[in-house]
Amino acid sequence: MIQRFTGHYQTIVPHLFAQVAIDYRRERIDTPDGDFLDLDWLDRSDSRQLVILSHGLEGDSQRAYIASAAHYFARHGWHALAWNCRSCSGEMNRTRKLYSHGQSEDLETVVDHAVATGRYDQIVLVGYSMGGNLTLKYLGTLGKSLPPQVTHGVAFSAPCFIQHSVDSLERPDNWVYKRKFFRSLSAKIAAKEAQYPGLVDLSALDRVSVWRDFDRAFSAVIGGYDDLDAYYRYLSSGHYVDGTTVPVLIVNALNDPIVPDACTPVDLARRHDLITVEQPRQGGHVGFSLRGKDYNGMDERALAFVNGR
Repeated sequence: MIQRFTGHYQTIVPHLFAQVAIDYRRERIDTPDGDFLDLDWLDRSDSRQLVILSHGLEGDSQRAYIASAAHYFARHGWHALAWNCRSCSGEMNRTRKLYSHGQSEDLETVVDHAVATGRYDQIVLVGYSMGGNLTLKYLGTLGKSLPPQVTHGVAFSAPCFIQHSVDSLERPDNWVYKRKFFRSLSAKIAAKEAQYPGLVDLSALDRVSVWRDFDRAFSAVIGGYDDLDAYYRYLSSGHYVDGTTVPVLIVNALNDPIVPDACTPVDLARRHDLITVEQPRQGGHVGFSLRGKDYNGMDERALAFVNGR
């Protein structure tokens, strides 16, 4: 019980009070399927090193944990690129699909764009929650085709086997997270239906109260799946990350209220030389605050891992 309470506390409190001002340079790029992605750069110094930051579900580049990481890496001589998933930059995207935990092809578009600038000798990927899952899936899927500039991947609070996180959200003490996501995603689904009439049955919004039913009625349909188990497999980086050819760090706190222990590929890490799993007792979900610091434990650990520590 105490562990659950501290998990909620360490998840919620840092996000209530963390305000990190940041002045990005925005760039819009096209995707191969005719959509767009908005990229936010912190790149005003001379550097040949870039960190690409991937946000969580219904997040964006302005979230405190993203801005904190961008500032932290910048102070250590890096450029930062915080990209916004489709529909997450303040404007609805163009195509029928939104974004998902498994849509790593959008991260591939971002990485390829950064590589094509010719500005960077080293690129590292850091993702949070959904963004961590995307990072791991991208690295595992690309495998030996990974651009040589990409040297490391780091994922915090990553639901590597998404079905366990979905089930965790049904716990009574997780109602606040579930309600928040339901409200936000329902509004986007309604907007997408307005763009593409007949895409989904909006009347189901009044009947859905369980996350799996929400995914079955909306997320899987928009993603092009009619089988929920197949959809969850597509979303889950744990089925792909063993293909990575660069060092990967996964940090999932044991008191994370959203990502239970079953989401973490501990057994895979034991037999894979390039995958490191850390499960600290504290940290919550994308929390990991440090008392008296203007950065958090995720910033510190990510850069240390990249530097070989």
